[in-house]
Amino acid sequence: MTSANEPSPVIPVFDGHNDMLLRLATKYSQVPEEQFARGDGSGHIDLPRAKAGGFAGGFFAMFPPPLAMPDMSKDMGVSSYDLRLPPMLPLDAAQASTIAMTSIMLRLERAFPEAIAVCRTVDNIRDAMSAGKIAAVLHIEGAEAIDPDLAMLDVLYAAGLRSLGLVWSRPNIFAHGVPFRFPGLPDTGPGLTEAGRSLVAACNSRGIIIDLSHLNEQGFWDVAAITTAPLVATHSNVHALCPSTRNLTTRQLDAICESRGVVGLNFASCFLRPDGAMRSDTSLDFVVRHLDALLERLGEDGVALGSDFDGAVIPAEIGSVAGLPKLMDRLRMAGYSDALLRKIAHQNWLSVLERTCS
Repeated sequence: MTSANEPSPVIPVFDGHNDMLLRLATKYSQVPEEQFARGDGSGHIDLPRAKAGGFAGGFFAMFPPPLAMPDMSKDMGVSSYDLRLPPMLPLDAAQASTIAMTSIMLRLERAFPEAIAVCRTVDNIRDAMSAGKIAAVLHIEGAEAIDPDLAMLDVLYAAGLRSLGLVWSRPNIFAHGVPFRFPGLPDTGPGLTEAGRSLVAACNSRGIIIDLSHLNEQGFWDVAAITTAPLVATHSNVHALCPSTRNLTTRQLDAICESRGVVGLNFASCFLRPDGAMRSDTSLDFVVRHLDALLERLGEDGVALGSDFDGAVIPAEIGSVAGLPKLMDRLRMAGYSDALLRKIAHQNWLSVLERTCS
């Protein structure tokens, strides 16, 4: 028991989703190692702040950006919105950006072997965390870089890919995503294509998590019907509390629970707030409400964190990975025990990885 005068213990956080690689590829493509090691106060993740906040690693997303990325934040600051999505991305453009982000992660590991490790197994993750390294698992957010014959899937798997989201909201040859719409339901169109079904089977056979975040509801149920793995949404919240198309309905949460899957709570304010606004002055009370609701539907073994660091406007009270202890303290104030916090912070992700990737 920690006394009132002692600081609370720092609980390591293994996070379900961040976009650090996209930020480095976009802004610091020539010197990503330097920016990661030193940090410049921008974005959410760098090595100094990771150490300060107990950031132990997580799923590092490779999101192939549109050829012209719109600034969606302005449109998501109003009471309702329905954003126009960029068109489908050509294979060559998606492969170029995905390879570039993969390269950045491998360069970081090579430059800082004492600080970061690309992990391909749960044992790798545990070893990295025990050594005080950032345990990095490669994740795809939108499978546009994968060809219909799935040759690129094998290349990325060898590089360390262990989690794959079929879509990032815009459609591709595998599936259809949800638009950024508020208020709205995720039931927005057709489900998986035949190529998508083949990709799900290939992920199952290789032990790659299939991420259901960004996938529309019919695609969700198509995956649920054919996958042999637990259902996982790496960075999604509760639709009943924030009626965004990106959030999960009660029926979807129940299906994830039945599969012994996991949901990582997204820190993006627009998926936390009942008004759907993208604002940094968002209280951590909303985080607590979503976590409480997820625990009610999924139980203590089904809830984790999926911050969306470097990919969203998050509550200023957290600010960056350095603010993770503030979140842990707020959850303690809400009655969360340290044993439960350890499950949410890292144990549940490691458990579902063991059940999927072994």
